[in-house]
Amino acid sequence: MDPRLAHRFGGNLRRARRRADLSQVQLARLVELNRVDVGQLERGRRLPRLDTILKLSAGVEQSSCVLLAGLRWRPGYYVNGGFCVDDPSEASAAAKRGAR
Repeated sequence: MDPRLAHRFGGNLRRARRRADLSQVQLARLVELNRVDVGQLERGRRLPRLDTILKLSAGVEQSSCVLLAGLRWRPGYYVNGGFCVDDPSEASAAAKRGAR
């Protein structure tokens, strides 16, 4: 597991939870998780399963896309492909190159 994935997901989750004005305990109760699990997810110590992502997105009343923002699959053969974290500065540089 690339730790950047877990870190990015955790940051997305933390921001969404705060926007929803929920504590970790409140979110955990809403989605039937343990508060410790929510804390570990937010700190990037682990990655959630798909069903957990869907529960969390319902709990914060946001699309799952909000929680997955900045995460994508880089196509390629097994050795070259894989999940990666979008770097906002790279995305803006690529957009500028495409505009030329």
